[in-house]
Amino acid sequence: MPFLHRLAETARLMVGVPDYDRYVAHRTAHHPGEPVMSVKEFHRDRIARRYGTGPGAPPRCC
Repeated sequence: MPFLHRLAETARLMVGVPDYDRYVAHRTAHHPGEPVMSVKEFHRDRIARRYGTGPGAPPRCC
């Protein structure tokens, strides 16, 4: 992987922006036949996981 691509990926992960392409590659390789979220669903899911919102999330005080 080119250096600039890795650098950009690292910067995105540092600020909490996950890599959709990596997610799709993982799902395809490790979970064949299972559905893959759309880009919009993926980002909503990651926001919910990061901030603890949505069903099954622990209660938060703030």
